[in-house]
Amino acid sequence: MLGIVGIVVASIWAFPVYWMLNSSLLPNVVLQSTTPTWLPFGGSLDNFVAVFSGGTFLPALGMSTAIAVITVVFCLFFAFFGALAISRFRFRGRNAFVLAVLLIQMLPAEGLFIAAVVPFTIWMLRGFVAGVPADLEEAAMIDGLSRTQAFMRITFPLLAAGLVASGVYAFLQAWNEFTVALVLLQDNSSQTLPLWLRGFIQASASRATDWGQVMAASTLVAIPVIIFFLFVQGRMTSGLVSGAVKG
Repeated sequence: MLGIVGIVVASIWAFPVYWMLNSSLLPNVVLQSTTPTWLPFGGSLDNFVAVFSGGTFLPALGMSTAIAVITVVFCLFFAFFGALAISRFRFRGRNAFVLAVLLIQMLPAEGLFIAAVVPFTIWMLRGFVAGVPADLEEAAMIDGLSRTQAFMRITFPLLAAGLVASGVYAFLQAWNEFTVALVLLQDNSSQTLPLWLRGFIQASASRATDWGQVMAASTLVAIPVIIFFLFVQGRMTSGLVSGAVKG
């Protein structure tokens, strides 16, 4: 019974993705019909060809990829050491720092601006770091390792799954970021995919919007994320589980 419920829920979640892909294969005249077309019989790749013919998708893809990678690297760097500090050490102002991390997450994204991803990532990584007993490092130090060696050889490998899980969150936030990109990237030649997609829709506003091309463009934006998940889903699952268990 639970399996059937799970399939139904998964189907509901997957339906918007299917509808986007289905619509991307149909001509605009079919999509504007009052009768929905559930299967793309007679569909084609014309919408994708039209999107690529503009010559702006690949530059936007490169910009989004570069920004997402840089964001993940810097976010994990600062968040990891922040999580390590509040999980492993006792210092003056520690409780205030932890409280600040929690309160900052309550602010709207526009208020956080550039540092929107770091606070939640710190809190997320804190659970992973706290889930690795400090006794392991202490035992390694008794065996002759320095604190740094004990951490790098014992603790850090155990945190790899947690870093992947946190990195996925940071990647998604950076990949889908719109407000900051809109403010900072004014040049049309250096737009990210969300800005490119908005411009693509606006370009069609002077006439009847070609929803087939819009859905094709949206599919192209989603494909890199799906590929990324296929590579990291195993690590992400184990990371989320390990982060929920302490000891």
